[in-house]
Amino acid sequence: MQTVLKTLVIGCGNMGASHATAYHNSPRFEVVGVVSRGPASRAALSAKLGGVAEFADYVEALDKTTPDAVCVATYPDTHAAITMEALKRGCHVFVEKPLATTVTEAEKLVATAQEAGRKLVVGYILQQHPAWNLFVSRARLLGKPLVMRMNLNQQSSGPEWESHKNIMQSLSPIADCGVHYVEVMCRMTGSKPVRVHAIGARLSEELPAGMMNYGQLQIVFADGSVGWYEAGWGPMMSETASFVKDAVGPGGSVTIVGHEDQQVRSADIESHTKTSALRVHSSERGADGRFSKPDEIISTTSEPGHQELCDLERDFFLGAISGEENLDGHLESAVESLRVVLAAEQSIKEKRAIDLRA
Repeated sequence: MQTVLKTLVIGCGNMGASHATAYHNSPRFEVVGVVSRGPASRAALSAKLGGVAEFADYVEALDKTTPDAVCVATYPDTHAAITMEALKRGCHVFVEKPLATTVTEAEKLVATAQEAGRKLVVGYILQQHPAWNLFVSRARLLGKPLVMRMNLNQQSSGPEWESHKNIMQSLSPIADCGVHYVEVMCRMTGSKPVRVHAIGARLSEELPAGMMNYGQLQIVFADGSVGWYEAGWGPMMSETASFVKDAVGPGGSVTIVGHEDQQVRSADIESHTKTSALRVHSSERGADGRFSKPDEIISTTSEPGHQELCDLERDFFLGAISGEENLDGHLESAVESLRVVLAAEQSIKEKRAIDLRA
């Protein structure tokens, strides 16, 4: 008989609810409790899961439910403390990205998990996304150096803007979301980032002092590849050019064609991973100097939706716990991508490029 893992879900927002649903729908997991400081969100999620135990305090929840596994889907500035507490109690942990808000904290969590013999998985949802993995593999065929262009701007208002402001109590948009796309760039190049430079702007007085809700970072890799990432959050952001995902090399380019429905909003969580096709362009030309082959359009309309991607993350977590998945590269990329985006924030504050080899 297969072991059923008692699982505690900490955080009942969009991601917490999706992860809790994924665990609830698997016979290998039993959700034994949900934790949130907000009574309405935890009551709603508990009811959806059939009335599981509710808690306002994660330490009390850990004491009373004694889980085998913990899912941490709270705001970034709480990730390190909650994850460390769960690891010390012998739990396997799935934690939403970023792993922590400092590199030192992230490295300590990785070391603690390894010393305790527990599995630590970070929520890099694009690692589980078939279309994004195809995007990476096709980019690798374009030659070197690569030029990678990516952004995710979000025009947010109401609860979405409130959530963004909560995240920005500790991290800027280019750090919180940027870890995803820096990790993708690292996979595309297979090379180490060596230098990062960033610029930013503060577009709202509702933010903490010194926080910028718009930023753009530029990365130089050891192999000569370069990439930029742009992110802005808030009611002032434009919906135009909110989704750019492009890789260019000597052999041509590969581009993610975004969701075709123009009514989809940039702040809609479903739109963040949604694609409709990959457009693959070859730079090959014939004797007449014109392109010798048409662009290849690879449909991705059958790709998984957001909940299905969370199901895939659940399966990856289970594979890690069972020993079927090796996490060395996974955790290395989690720390490295965090290092780059935090250096980008440093670059904005200090108004200089940051050498990542120092």
